[in-house]
Amino acid sequence: MSNMNINHERANTFLQKLVKINTVNPPGNEYAIAKVISEHAENNNLKSKIKPLTNGRANIVIELEGKNPKLPPLVFSGHLDTVPVGEQQNWEKKPTSGELIDGKIHGRGSCDMKSGVAGLIEAMIHMKESDNLPEANITFIGTAGEEVDCIGAKAVIKDKIINNAGAMVIAEPSKNLVYSAHKGALWVEVIIYGKTAHGSMPSQGVNAIDYMRVFLERLNQLRFLNEKIHPLLGKPTLNVSTIEGGIQTNVVPDQCKVTVDIRTIPEIAHSEIVNGIQEILTGMETEWGLFHSELNILHDLPPLANKKNDTFVDLALHVNQEIRGTELLEKGANYYTDGSVFAPALDLPIIIYGPGDEKMAHQPNEYVDVDRYIEAIQYYISIARVYSKTQREVNSK
Repeated sequence: MSNMNINHERANTFLQKLVKINTVNPPGNEYAIAKVISEHAENNNLKSKIKPLTNGRANIVIELEGKNPKLPPLVFSGHLDTVPVGEQQNWEKKPTSGELIDGKIHGRGSCDMKSGVAGLIEAMIHMKESDNLPEANITFIGTAGEEVDCIGAKAVIKDKIINNAGAMVIAEPSKNLVYSAHKGALWVEVIIYGKTAHGSMPSQGVNAIDYMRVFLERLNQLRFLNEKIHPLLGKPTLNVSTIEGGIQTNVVPDQCKVTVDIRTIPEIAHSEIVNGIQEILTGMETEWGLFHSELNILHDLPPLANKKNDTFVDLALHVNQEIRGTELLEKGANYYTDGSVFAPALDLPIIIYGPGDEKMAHQPNEYVDVDRYIEAIQYYISIARVYSKTQREVNSK
């Protein structure tokens, strides 16, 4: 695939420009990067449309018309926001530097996932300027808010922008391996309410922190954490992320609140997990009758899993084998993507393929390897062409 003649200079400059735009979420600021992407697309003869959301927020849609627009389009997808940079003293370079040094482009979002976004668009530009357009249309969807609440992906579904799509490639970090599944995210908040009393007379109060400690012990004994496993994703995970409670040292705490991040697999429904948590709380209240509790769902995104022996997944694996000369390696991701929103609504095959290293995502001194970035562009071009060919064959039968 080395004969594709990818425009390295343009691709690198475009990615550097995206990294230099601060799209930390919150607040997101995706409208600013959408404008830059739109200008780049239009300057290279692609049609683009910015879809404003709330103040300063936006999605962007870019279209590459294929030779046979009646075929179901292939969707390229990527989010425009990044996570916060954290303590800047931990960064060796400015988080929005976009510097190219020793074959790496540095900065927040370079790995997760502006390199994927830039790579998808550069692939579309390459196909447009070559004499070998794909059969099917290619639609790029750049979404707002994936790092927080998937506001952009939900708007895409609401507006029915890609309802006729045949398959999707999400360019999240995968180190140029094909991920055909990822875990879901269920974030819950549990509040236990007790009764205050003087710290010297704890028996006169109801210590919410003590009861929260019992709750957390029982939570970690939920059967689903140990009994169920997915061949690509492994077991679910549970992380107690925040805890707060109490007023001051000499007062029995009458409230304690925790948030819990549960990463899930297709083998267990989120409703089953929520019911299990509620049963723990109800059982404790029945057992002691001294406190009451509250359970709130903060985030509820299902896992991504394609149908067994899916044709598009098989195609994606073989394309990567041809480009990289590797074995057919199918993997799953611990993180979630906009695929959690797209898959249930659209019922289409989705794969994850991006140049970033997922272990570098959200880290200080984030970077992406330029060679891997260029290789990803080659992959996106190849899968678009092969997908189009298979769609033509299916529709001609």
